Amino acid sequence: MPKSTNPATGETFEELASHDDEHVQRALENADRAFAEWRETSFAERSSILNRVADILEAQTDKLGRLAVLEMGKRLEEAKAEVNKCASVCRYYADNAADFLADEAHESAAEKTFVTYQPIGLVLAVMPWNFPYWQLFRFAAPNLMAGNVGILKHASNVPQCAMAIEEVFSEAGLPQGCFQTLLIGSDKIEALIDDERVKAVTLTGSEPAGAAVASQAAKHIKKAVLELGGSDAFIVMPSADIDAAIETGVKARLQNNGQSCIAAKRFIVHEDVYDQVLAGFKQKFEALTIGDPMEESIDLGPLATEDIRDELAEQVKKSVEDGAKLVIGGEVPDRDGWFYAPTILSDIPKDAPAYQEEFFGPVALFFKAKDIDEAVEIANATSFGLSSAAFTKDADEQKRFIRDLVAGGTFINRMTASDPRIPFGGVKHSGYGRELSAEGIREFVNVKTVAIDSPAV
Repeated sequence: MPKSTNPATGETFEELASHDDEHVQRALENADRAFAEWRETSFAERSSILNRVADILEAQTDKLGRLAVLEMGKRLEEAKAEVNKCASVCRYYADNAADFLADEAHESAAEKTFVTYQPIGLVLAVMPWNFPYWQLFRFAAPNLMAGNVGILKHASNVPQCAMAIEEVFSEAGLPQGCFQTLLIGSDKIEALIDDERVKAVTLTGSEPAGAAVASQAAKHIKKAVLELGGSDAFIVMPSADIDAAIETGVKARLQNNGQSCIAAKRFIVHEDVYDQVLAGFKQKFEALTIGDPMEESIDLGPLATEDIRDELAEQVKKSVEDGAKLVIGGEVPDRDGWFYAPTILSDIPKDAPAYQEEFFGPVALFFKAKDIDEAVEIANATSFGLSSAAFTKDADEQKRFIRDLVAGGTFINRMTASDPRIPFGGVKHSGYGRELSAEGIREFVNVKTVAIDSPAV
């Protein structure tokens, strides 16, 4: 049963009934009917609705933000920023989708040849709790503008955020059936993918969940886009602005209470500046205040669930037992809620969890590199490849990182961030496919080639 539990207190404050199989079948029928009409609407009609969605999101920023804080524990400031970012992606695709999907002329043996982009139908979105609004809207905005319809299966610990999203679309005038939320368990996903009315699936989540969804989709020859875990490298070289690197690195590690796939997690620092960077991080971590994420003065809130907090604590414990040095933290605070102290590990051996696994919480992992070759080697020594960041003023070093870091993105002298205007996605076990920008809206369309010869007169 989906339920809302406040991570700051551990208290459950709402329980919602799961949707039964009959409800699921009605949703699929509604989506199928809705697509038949929605696919024929104009870009102008779709754009008008998406702009109204953005208006509602902006008007309800505080309300929706507080709901996210209560259900998954992010700081209120970050929750409000997330809602406003959702409004921005709606406006971005409302303004640009027609250009992104405009027919493109090509040369061929035919008298006239062009490529046209056509919607494919119902897309299932399986979404996580850590950005309960943004993860969904970055899928929904481009796909609705493309003429597709969607069904959301959200994480079970954010059911009210899930239902609120459907209410926003309804209030904006999106036709019934074009976007629906299903409150169902993960055990129902396989049957949804099997249903012939579902044409594709997108998932943001864990590596095991991605493998299961991709396998089931492939069984039915259906398209899938996967955005999975990350253990992003954040490299600092001697030529960098060290103060800026420290300031940005701390923010990049602790955004969303450290629960972000694209958070900087592994800090790979050249030996010439290693002690300086580590000391700077330690000083800032020591100054952090932990508490109720509704309070503006708080720097760090709780983790989303007790299981997530306990898993992180065990990873840290095991890494220290394997030889990693505990620089700061490594404790579960003696208080209600699912908090974990900001933690730094250094001198991490290769067989420790901290060397290979993703740490989803406020834990920074430090590695020392003797030169750029070793920095690149350490950065790539993981099964993940979501994004990466490197701080250096040296142009040749910048080119080297751009060329050799195996990741879906490389950000130079700035932290990784998703932006509607640029494509987002990973390689290796971080998934495949792209979201956002023109590349994202073209993932779930039929790229149809048209060749025409005029009839003989």
